[in-house]
Amino acid sequence: MDNSIYNLNPNPLVRFLQKPAKDFTKTDIIHYIENNDIKMVNFRYVGGDGRLKALNFVIQSREHLDTILSTGERVDGSSLFNFLEAGSSDLYVVPRFKTAFLNPFAETPTLDILCSYYDKDGNPLDSAPENIMRKAHQALVDKTGYSMEVMGEIEYYVISEKDELYKATDQKGYHESAPFVKWEQLRIDAMMAMAQTGALLKYSHSEVGNFSDEEHEYEQNEVEFLPTNVEDAADQLIIAKWILREVGYQYGVTISYAPKITAGKAGSGLHIHMRPMKDGKNVTLENGKVSDISRKVIAGILDIAPALSAFGNTIPTSYFRLVPHQEAPTNVCWGERNRSALIRVPLGWVGASDMVANANPLEEPHDMDFSDKATFEFRCPDGSADIYLLIAGLCVGARHGFEMPEGLEFAKKTYVDVNIFDEKHKARQTELAQLPYSCKTAAEYLLKQAEIFKQHDVFTDGLLQGTAQKLMDYDDENLREKIAPNKEETMKLVRRFLHCG
Repeated sequence: MDNSIYNLNPNPLVRFLQKPAKDFTKTDIIHYIENNDIKMVNFRYVGGDGRLKALNFVIQSREHLDTILSTGERVDGSSLFNFLEAGSSDLYVVPRFKTAFLNPFAETPTLDILCSYYDKDGNPLDSAPENIMRKAHQALVDKTGYSMEVMGEIEYYVISEKDELYKATDQKGYHESAPFVKWEQLRIDAMMAMAQTGALLKYSHSEVGNFSDEEHEYEQNEVEFLPTNVEDAADQLIIAKWILREVGYQYGVTISYAPKITAGKAGSGLHIHMRPMKDGKNVTLENGKVSDISRKVIAGILDIAPALSAFGNTIPTSYFRLVPHQEAPTNVCWGERNRSALIRVPLGWVGASDMVANANPLEEPHDMDFSDKATFEFRCPDGSADIYLLIAGLCVGARHGFEMPEGLEFAKKTYVDVNIFDEKHKARQTELAQLPYSCKTAAEYLLKQAEIFKQHDVFTDGLLQGTAQKLMDYDDENLREKIAPNKEETMKLVRRFLHCG
């Protein structure tokens, strides 16, 4: 076997062990630790706020290390999730060896491992978001024969002290380069750290948003990933958000995934791209057009899209971003290359395989199949999203689309090929359902369609009720209209949720 394929892998464990991360075992982890002077192990797991938590172990002996990796550890679930009661909240966190990575920031050589939650009987915790995602995807596979791969795009603002040198044009920062953007190197440093942890990176760039106030500069950036199985895709997004904050802290700046930073400026989303798979093949397209399989998936997701906001748009300022006449969607519809649509099918290299030969006369023309690159994009989520539950909900929607008797007809009715915010297409806009305009309405949609989420024992009633109650407690039904004219109140709300997700 030629192991040279691992020599350029950015993950130090992959290079050392000469195997892909999915094949890591406990023995491999111990072998790496013993031979690389690792002093500590961190267990990492996601709490109800969507952030990575940490449990730190100093390695005291080989026996001690083996015990940690073999048994996991106890944690207090009621302090991590609002839907667990203190009287019965003891949980186990158990490491998943394939997620092990060398901590890019620890001064003491440290190995981090993501963990899953287990209940008192040693079973995967039914209501744990990561487990719900796994169940949702398995139900999709079992009931339809199709799996789904996903990838995410993280948009964020870098907030720094005011800098008058080489100022970019306001709201014209898309793909700008240094020195007109100031935080390209921060983004590159973060990407290198992400790659070290095993993330599959597509690219990064500066985004549209940039502005300044009396004291600060605000610069928007984006990092995109490559499609992979749902579990790895969710893990890499969660780790990447942690890494960006860590690198930002080292630079002395604030990283914010908040959906809205101020009125009148570009908000930040967390778009999710999807591609249905069959026997390892991407079936998004058929004969160069969106396949019937994709149309069924799209129909199912659109049918429950208002309820999905309960997982993808989880704070009041989420609904300051989802307003008409912006690139963020407000109507339940889909289209090709249409950025006003909730689901967008972007350019997919169909019929465009000879561009390299055209641009490079020394290259021979060739007919390559680029259909594997095709995806469709769910555009309403933002940085407040519970990533595990959001992807779980998309899997539920995909399965639901196969179960809808009129799924293809629904896809046809919700297709748009115009800018629905253009005055001349106003009639088309009125024919389409609307996304929620507040956390409260998102909660109402979730409860209304709860049975779809609970089918096949995927979502638990307790989690759905707890999620809805948390959203209801914001009491934000008409908040946007009430405080939008008041800049001071708006900024107070923005600061409250500056570190969402």
